[in-house]
Amino acid sequence: MRRIIYAGDSTVTFNRIATYPQTGLSQGLLLYVKEDVFVRSFAINGRSTKSFIAQGRLAQVDAYLEEGDVLLIQFGHNDEKQADPLRYADPYGEYTDNLRLFIETARRHGALPVLVTSLARRLFDPQTGRFLPGSHGDYPDAVRRLAAAEQVPCIDLTAASEQYLAAVGDFASRALYVYPADNSHLSVHGAAVYAGFIADGLRALGGTYADLLVARDAEDVDADARASVYPYMEFSSSGQGWEQQKEAIEKSEKE
Repeated sequence: MRRIIYAGDSTVTFNRIATYPQTGLSQGLLLYVKEDVFVRSFAINGRSTKSFIAQGRLAQVDAYLEEGDVLLIQFGHNDEKQADPLRYADPYGEYTDNLRLFIETARRHGALPVLVTSLARRLFDPQTGRFLPGSHGDYPDAVRRLAAAEQVPCIDLTAASEQYLAAVGDFASRALYVYPADNSHLSVHGAAVYAGFIADGLRALGGTYADLLVARDAEDVDADARASVYPYMEFSSSGQGWEQQKEAIEKSEKE
């Protein structure tokens, strides 16, 4: 059985009923993988690269990894917290050094490390209604630079999620997050949408990575050879693509 191992924070965590409707990307990813692909999440709420390592979570990943596994590595939300010395890691210093430890751990086992930039926070200007990008500062750039230096694949979830939030707008994006409780953690719907970007990133890498996935328009696990119909998840089962629904939403807001 092929395996995807996911290390990260609360945006990745595999939630149980006690935290419903909060849903992690590791849960959403299950919608996109083939039947013989196993997804195991080592993500845990509130962890940065620093605290994840200090608390022995990377050691658990190290003990679990096998040759051929794909290790998705996604941190940043909590590394940013300068007021917390147990979690804060400078983007171009300790954060980068810590991510390199994840890469080295994967390579030591013959596993395939993939860096993933942080999921965008849902932030909109209350006056103009425009989406406010850049909520993760230098952290996404640090990941991209490390990926280039280490020749490791990088899925730019920050860019993809920021583009999507800007396109759908304030109102429609509320359903993606545990709104109004917060604008960082995902709902079931949000996990499905954003995990689709992870899947798209793996598909774009081709080869072993793409072979883990079913096509976006596959109705069952056997229909996995066709090309994607839409670049994004549809908002509903109405049959409309996201562009048509975005136009409908914008029209209704003007009326």
